[in-house]
Amino acid sequence: MISLKTPKQINILREGGRRLATILQTVGERVKPGVTPLELDAMARDLIKQGGDEPSFLNYRPAGASGPYPAALCVSVNESIVHGIPDKRSLQEGDIVGIDLGLKHKGLYTDMAMTVSVGELKPELKRLLAHTKEGLRAGIAQSKVGNHLGDIGAAIEAVAEKHGYGVVRELAGHGVGLKVHEEPEVPNYGQVGTGLKLKAGIVIAIEPMFNLGAADVVFHDDGYTVTTKDKLPSAHFEHTVLVTESGGEVLTRS
Repeated sequence: MISLKTPKQINILREGGRRLATILQTVGERVKPGVTPLELDAMARDLIKQGGDEPSFLNYRPAGASGPYPAALCVSVNESIVHGIPDKRSLQEGDIVGIDLGLKHKGLYTDMAMTVSVGELKPELKRLLAHTKEGLRAGIAQSKVGNHLGDIGAAIEAVAEKHGYGVVRELAGHGVGLKVHEEPEVPNYGQVGTGLKLKAGIVIAIEPMFNLGAADVVFHDDGYTVTTKDKLPSAHFEHTVLVTESGGEVLTRS
């Protein structure tokens, strides 16, 4: 069942989203050659604790998972699309790193992700990051009362097709707020005018995932990590968004 958030809940989500965005931006600034994903996770945990909030991914067990997620932060490097479990590898110059974080503030959840560069990037990777951000903006613009979920997906897909990227279809955005994941599912592809009609008070996480190569993916045995089948890099950006009359209001903004 899709929940419409009350004005009181929306104000809590705004504050939680602001806190989350500030933390994730700070973690992103720490991404440099030689830093490990485990160090980034430790930093995210510490910053959330300092604010008196809780990391919503830590020990979260989604449907079908073999066990709870062991970290606060998802760290996905290069061909890893999403849900990379932090490890001891050292990040290298030229890598791209997806960092995805959820925060629980006063009982309500927000979700945000970005892909950042480790030092200087090749031009095609700079374009991949810029165009995936463009896809996110296109989806947010369609998040208005009276539109449909298909309008969001179609707008994101159009950006990917324009620039020649593979759009991941096995993974999607989702409702958020009362839970880490709730209805509706928000695909990154679709047809205009189809799917759920959007109402004021719906809060969704929009998260385009664009692959430099083909759209095909591989799900790994750890139950979380998803990578590109052709081992080419992938970018991921995400905001928690409130549906309004004029378009999506980004709640995860510092």
